[in-house]
Amino acid sequence: MNCIWQKLLVLCALLLAGPALADNEYRMGTGDVVRIAVYGQPDLTTEARVGESGNITFPLIGEIRLADQTPAQGEEEIAKRLSKGGFILEPFVTLNIVQYRGQQVSVLGRVNRPGQYNLEKSSRVTDVLALAGGIIADGADVATLVRVRDGKTEYIEIDVPSLFTAQGEASNLQIEDGDIINVARQPMFFIYGEVQRPGSFRLEKNMSVVQALAMGGGVTPRGTQRGIRIKRRDAKGELVEFKASLDTPVKKDDVIYVKESLF
Repeated sequence: MNCIWQKLLVLCALLLAGPALADNEYRMGTGDVVRIAVYGQPDLTTEARVGESGNITFPLIGEIRLADQTPAQGEEEIAKRLSKGGFILEPFVTLNIVQYRGQQVSVLGRVNRPGQYNLEKSSRVTDVLALAGGIIADGADVATLVRVRDGKTEYIEIDVPSLFTAQGEASNLQIEDGDIINVARQPMFFIYGEVQRPGSFRLEKNMSVVQALAMGGGVTPRGTQRGIRIKRRDAKGELVEFKASLDTPVKKDDVIYVKESLF
């Protein structure tokens, strides 16, 4: 019973420490410095850097792999090997990362400072975009996170504006070593004919023709909202033209033509 209470007290102390705890979603990598302690065994307290092999050396059990493991997984493996080797009965192990050096991420596309960054702490998508100076004016609202897991490449689309809402935390993913974040150019549409400001404009989400007209400054006194035409490429890549209403959705690379009124 005393052993259980001691463990609970240690756990409470660790929770109160707050920032001292490593983010258990972070996967350790080469160059990270970790501090490992075993409750009641001060001689086993170890601070070590994860080597090029991805391993560290820990007293009694020798080499143990930490690269690509979370701190919680590292704690579990060390405890298991201490117990299995008969060194300590029910060991309580804590692993904290004291220096982050193991992760690199590339940020490409429409950001202010594209390039490769070494992460010195546990980071999420918003942290990395901030390191790259943020998205420039013509950058898309959707960023693509490219990640390799178990030899398979994943492509994860992230709605950037939603990251800053109350529900956005779930999409603000933890960054892993080797991740690539790409911000493409924002999709555009084109409008010409009898509008105040013909030209190309940023395509916003769920935009309709009436909103596109507003971005073009509205129809000129000579123009009409009737008989608006859109040129759009179909699934085969061929350009087709059709009549549009004010509530017709506008798509990427649409060309909208506002004709002159006959009266």
